[in-house]
Amino acid sequence: MLNDLRSRHLSGPTRSQVAVCSAHPLVLAAAAARAKRDGTLLIVEATANQVNLSGGYTGMTPADFADHMTRQAADSGLATEQILLGADHLGPYLWRQLPAMEAMTHAEALTRAFVAAGYGKLHLDTGRACADDPSGRLPVKSAAQRAAALCRAAESTAGHFRRQPPWYVIGTEVPAPGGTLGQNGATTVTNPQDLRAELAYYEEAFSRAGVEQAWERIIAVVVQPGVDFDDHRAAAYHPQAAAALSAFHERLPNAMTFEIHAADYQTPSALKQMVRDHFTLLKIGPCLTFALREALFALAHIENELPGLAHRSNLMAVMERLMQTHPEHGNAHYHGTAQERHYLRRYGLRDRIRYYWPRTEARKACEKLMHNLSKPIPRPLLLQFLPDLTEAITSGALPATPEAILQARIQSALHPYVDACRRHAHTG
Repeated sequence: MLNDLRSRHLSGPTRSQVAVCSAHPLVLAAAAARAKRDGTLLIVEATANQVNLSGGYTGMTPADFADHMTRQAADSGLATEQILLGADHLGPYLWRQLPAMEAMTHAEALTRAFVAAGYGKLHLDTGRACADDPSGRLPVKSAAQRAAALCRAAESTAGHFRRQPPWYVIGTEVPAPGGTLGQNGATTVTNPQDLRAELAYYEEAFSRAGVEQAWERIIAVVVQPGVDFDDHRAAAYHPQAAAALSAFHERLPNAMTFEIHAADYQTPSALKQMVRDHFTLLKIGPCLTFALREALFALAHIENELPGLAHRSNLMAVMERLMQTHPEHGNAHYHGTAQERHYLRRYGLRDRIRYYWPRTEARKACEKLMHNLSKPIPRPLLLQFLPDLTEAITSGALPATPEAILQARIQSALHPYVDACRRHAHTG
């Protein structure tokens, strides 16, 4: 399933693979529908923040999310072999305020839970310091040792449950979930010589931990080719800046390739060039939930303009209230004037509003919105708030339902990534 990812990139029918890092049901439905249509593999990855032993912000444990995706796959008509679940950012980050030994105990427990639930791709993200680590960047040697410890926990769990052992992704050039672009909009491309040394540390650590056999199942290393985003902008991919890193792809050991995080908001042409330059595994999430939020807000504007509704969803006001009442995912991360923070809560590219859609109040508001728009939307309101979809809706090509409109917007955001995966004739 993933063992031939590198060879398929170099000479097979597909050049790359998208991993969808989202737990929102509508995003997952859109991704599953696209995989069904194309007959391709769907990789869905749950971050340790979304899904964990305490429920995460989705309220789901690894087993819960696996069951949810099983139902989603069945509803979409996906074959079992067409879907692969991954665990993203497995490591001590969630417990970084604790001493490293205690944090790693929690991380190992979560790793075992993901493997026990059947997740086949594990991203070992151990590069961040814990409470008793020296300040600053954690040394690569320490990160590699912690990754090997998590790998050992995963391997033993797979053996205990007689499951196929997982595939792994390693590396310390990992932006935090949601993008980490600096204030000046600059990114630092991974230095190939640093990467060579890092891989040597990881190989030694895996050997010392007694998991040499798992080294052959490391399918990718996370690198930074110069793409990232913050609340206001995305750093565009520049091939020249990443040329040396791209050339190092042929020197990666075993069947490894490059995995890229925070690939959201890249242009279609940039994505195709990234794939040609061997940045093969593209992980996205916020750009898809941003498209979902965009469509929901457009529908909310339409609802506000419709006459004769006795009860409106007040979706935008509900979400604003939730984000201010529970600031841990929203206000706590925003700075500036009250007006600037209000703007970021709604329109920031990091899309922190995605953390709030699972809440009961948000779900009820969305359900009310869908109910209120169950009748045909007047053409003038379509033209005003959904001009890009009006022709498709009025011609009958797109069903005139809010659910179909949401799916169309998510599919539009997903399409450039899926399209970049294909081996187009002009790319060789």
